[in-house]
Amino acid sequence: MNDPAWLDARLNDWRRRGLERELWTAPPSSSDILNFADNDYLDLSRHPDVIAGAITALQNNGTGARASRVMAGNLPCHRTLERRLADLKGYPDALLFGSGFLANLGVMTALAGRGDAVLIDRLAHASLIDGARLSGARIWRFKHNDPDHLHALLQQIPETARRLVVTESVFSMDGDRAPLRTIAQVAANGNALLLFDEAHATGVFGEAGAGLMHPGETEDQPTVVIGTLSKALGAYGGFAVCSDKMRTYLIQRARSFTYSTALPPAAVGAALAALDICRREPQPGRELLRRAARFRKHLQAGGANTGASASQIVPVMLGDNTHALQLADALRRHNIFCLAIRPPTVPAGSARIRFSVTLRHQDADLDRTADRTLDIMRRHGLL
Repeated sequence: MNDPAWLDARLNDWRRRGLERELWTAPPSSSDILNFADNDYLDLSRHPDVIAGAITALQNNGTGARASRVMAGNLPCHRTLERRLADLKGYPDALLFGSGFLANLGVMTALAGRGDAVLIDRLAHASLIDGARLSGARIWRFKHNDPDHLHALLQQIPETARRLVVTESVFSMDGDRAPLRTIAQVAANGNALLLFDEAHATGVFGEAGAGLMHPGETEDQPTVVIGTLSKALGAYGGFAVCSDKMRTYLIQRARSFTYSTALPPAAVGAALAALDICRREPQPGRELLRRAARFRKHLQAGGANTGASASQIVPVMLGDNTHALQLADALRRHNIFCLAIRPPTVPAGSARIRFSVTLRHQDADLDRTADRTLDIMRRHGLL
């Protein structure tokens, strides 16, 4: 096979700058390795009820949906899950997508197009950025979590252009939270549509895991809220909650929905069981956030920079790519599995270790991990 001439140069450049990604095999659940690299926040992917829900749906419906929802892939379990998600988030209806990434692509390209404006937080997830680019709209990036800058940008956009404001409620690499109420108010005052991505908030924050943008949170309700089934809910897939009319519109215009095979039944059954657990158990997300706060304070007390984290996502900011790789490698040698996060996932000069705290981590695990992290950082001059 003749690879293109530029391939070696590109790969060597990434290696030289500490930017090459590797595919690490996740440690098995039965091992003694502490896994801080996944997003199974409530440890539901291994919950017996969630596994049973997946098995029942699999036995009743088969391994796959066999077609897109607009063809022959529209199963009763899909509609059941959509109604449950809409009820959880306090919206009239919902629409399932193949993943959170596909949900963002589909919704954003349906809501904005040429001649329109997408105003998006500078640190928004890659799926949101790609959705903005694919829409063909002009992209305006406002300073991270800065409603004043968003307001200023809205003033520069012609009144004839459709405006779409886009942000996350919990940012996936920094673990900080957006000022949702203020952003919603600015968007409403600027006559803009509003999309909030709740991928890392659903299941963790709010009553029964409703997230940060739950009923009564703000008078200016977002046009669409995006979520995922593959993080705190321990399954797979994405969704958008919205009005009845918006759902009908998205079925017509969201290409990542129309032209993708529907979610496999096992993923739907698992998600339904996870929602049942979130509804009946006493706020598992609250306990998760308590553990994360304990871990964060321990790191901060030792001099580590955890940024503006206020969630189950706790970064240790290092800046230099090589330093992040060194720390991740040293931690793995002590049976602590975590990864170095580097550009382009985060801005240049902001490399970090991203600790994802889950309910698998007991207080003793978190204390040991914080102590080990601080000890390695001291010995390598990283504090």
